[in-house]
Amino acid sequence: MRAILEDALNRKHVVIVGGGSGMGKATAELAVGLGARVTLASRNQEKLHAVASAIDGDVSVAAVDMTDEARVKAWAAGLGQVDHLVISASSAAHGAFSDLPTGDLRAMLEAKFIGPYVTVREVLPYLSEGGSISLFSGVLSRRPSAGATGLGSVNAAVEALAKGLAQELSGKARVNCISPGMVATEAYADMPEEAREGMYAQVGGSLPVGRVGQAHEIAQAVIMAMTNGFLTGSVLDVDGGHLVRG
Repeated sequence: MRAILEDALNRKHVVIVGGGSGMGKATAELAVGLGARVTLASRNQEKLHAVASAIDGDVSVAAVDMTDEARVKAWAAGLGQVDHLVISASSAAHGAFSDLPTGDLRAMLEAKFIGPYVTVREVLPYLSEGGSISLFSGVLSRRPSAGATGLGSVNAAVEALAKGLAQELSGKARVNCISPGMVATEAYADMPEEAREGMYAQVGGSLPVGRVGQAHEIAQAVIMAMTNGFLTGSVLDVDGGHLVRG
């Protein structure tokens, strides 16, 4: 199996927006290990350089804010040929429907839906024939939770975008969406350790697999979406069984 993946990714150009930490970083590590050339992009250039220096392989970086349309357009024009585009950058705003500030909802929509929409559009002219696009949503799109109606709605919009693009780009590119459950990443680094570990234990204990996910497990799904030529228009649920839990 490894040989098959290496044949599919060797010397291919993989662009990961949101590669400065978490699942994007894990995807970069796995792709480089399979022989890919990786370009990492996010708003935090310091994080990008730290990731790139820790990966033994062909990795370049660029600071890009997906909410800055002109900047995205200029960045995309300098990428050269792209074989696989992954957009794992994200934003989450939590709060009850009646309490969540509209500004927070708009900011999340800009970062998680409009930003990826614009990024795909600007990178598309440079995407290789038969290339792939992988977007990220989240389990709340189809398993809503109180206090996360806004986030679930934005996740659902991302999944609709992936399915629509899979049809619209038929013959040009495959488009899929990765939908993770709770994953232990730097996204929760600001929480006190005791509270964070308690949250992991509570959520993980409710799942069929008995734990929360790890970043490398999500990365494995992204690599599959990149390399499986028969996969498009799909939402890959990598959630520990969250959607089927009692």
